[in-house]
Amino acid sequence: MHNFCLTIPYGLLVLAGGFLAFIKKGSTASLAGGGGSGLVLLLAGYLSLKAFEKRKNSYFAMFLETVCAFGLTYIMGKRYLETSKIMPAGVVAVLSTIMA
Repeated sequence: MHNFCLTIPYGLLVLAGGFLAFIKKGSTASLAGGGGSGLVLLLAGYLSLKAFEKRKNSYFAMFLETVCAFGLTYIMGKRYLETSKIMPAGVVAVLSTIMA
């Protein structure tokens, strides 16, 4: 399994989650956090895909993916511990932990 196979769907979920939170609650922080993280993950997935097509590894893409996953794990894990809300903090924290 290549990392872009999981990074691109993960980035789409994070991006969609930030956008939906903005629409539902008007949270610009969710839009910036989810949208920004989702776009960085999509960029990393795209870079990884292009490197794969050239039969190479993109260490920069792996670095971006890992930093985003650990960052989201930390932030959303902390938020889950504060609020005990499964959605979205718990789900994103678990998903990001798996991706990290």
